[in-house]
Amino acid sequence: MGKFSRLGNDLYSGRRSIDFVGRRHLWYAISGVIIIAAVLGLWFRGLNFGIEFVGGAEYTVTMPSGQATQANADKLRTAVADTGIPAAKQVVVTTAGTNSILVQTEPLNPTESNTISATIEQTVGVTKAQLSIDEIGPSWGKEVAKRSITGLFVFLILVVLFIWAYFRQWKMSFAAIVALIHDLVITVGIYALSGFEVTPATVTGVLTILGFSLYDTVVVFDKVRENTKNLKASHQTYAEAANLAVNQTLVRSINTSIVALIPVGAILYVGAVQLGSGPLKDLALALFVGMAAGAYSSIFIATPMLAHMKSREAGVQEHEKRLKVRRRHEADRYASVPTFTDDMAVGTDPDAVPVAGAPAAATSGGNRPTPSTEALGRGRVVPPARGPVRPSGASGRVQPTRQAKSKRGKK
Repeated sequence: MGKFSRLGNDLYSGRRSIDFVGRRHLWYAISGVIIIAAVLGLWFRGLNFGIEFVGGAEYTVTMPSGQATQANADKLRTAVADTGIPAAKQVVVTTAGTNSILVQTEPLNPTESNTISATIEQTVGVTKAQLSIDEIGPSWGKEVAKRSITGLFVFLILVVLFIWAYFRQWKMSFAAIVALIHDLVITVGIYALSGFEVTPATVTGVLTILGFSLYDTVVVFDKVRENTKNLKASHQTYAEAANLAVNQTLVRSINTSIVALIPVGAILYVGAVQLGSGPLKDLALALFVGMAAGAYSSIFIATPMLAHMKSREAGVQEHEKRLKVRRRHEADRYASVPTFTDDMAVGTDPDAVPVAGAPAAATSGGNRPTPSTEALGRGRVVPPARGPVRPSGASGRVQPTRQAKSKRGKK
């Protein structure tokens, strides 16, 4: 836990950084593969709609108080599924209160319906008076689906308007909508691939995860706006500031997702493994997949896509060019100093010593001051003579001479 805490502090301060924005093409490719698999699952397998959407038969078994238990429900599920009737293979059995059990199947003909009724009576020992049969039409489910789709479009429009009004950037709205659609397609595709039943509880779960995904994306975008508020005065590009925002919120996103996924995973386990069927399972699967996809899209899709779109703006490109030039000069301060050549114009040689009486050479910098030839206290300085220097004929040059030590005065 201590290492994780230090990692979070390092990511927030920028001492460590994971390049989410720079590797956006890798995340796009991963999401593209997942979305293609989801679309293929929808195309070839389709969704397994519940009887609320396609219609069916519902048997209500009234039992003495306290006998409508999960054990009796499991017995009924096994007995009905073993009748060999194709329409009763995916039977849904749930308890309703303490004295009723509901058995739901796909549409049955009269002969199949009588077989199911007899099986129920023999399994739990009830009479015909305790068993009621209702035919459920698909109209109710279609009405639920129609209203859900209408609510989804209204939700998306409100999301666009809200993000635009809050951040004043339509590109953030577009990136958030893409992330929401990404989560929605993946969740629906998982239902198609897994064969889980789509019920009104599933629709409720899908609409719920859209809110969770949007919340996570808005938190990251808020940090991006904070880091890019004074972008021209900073030493970061827009992509670097956006990547820092993702790193700063990474630990928060992971912690939030784990805390949310653990109880939802427990509900999914109870609904799918222990209970076997029911709205609990349908709701939990949508929440589990949608929350995981929402956390992924807010980190790997929404922010990299926003930085990708912002990198095409003229102001952002000009700022990046200035930063590149500044960083190149900081890396090598002498990179712009020209190399001396023999054909260089007079006056451009920085080591040239002016000749006395000669006119000052023209320089490109205007009235350049003549450098002094006297020692300035730095570098090699000629030491003062320690004795008289007289002319000498040795080697045709003047050589210094010194008197014998005995003739020199004591110091």
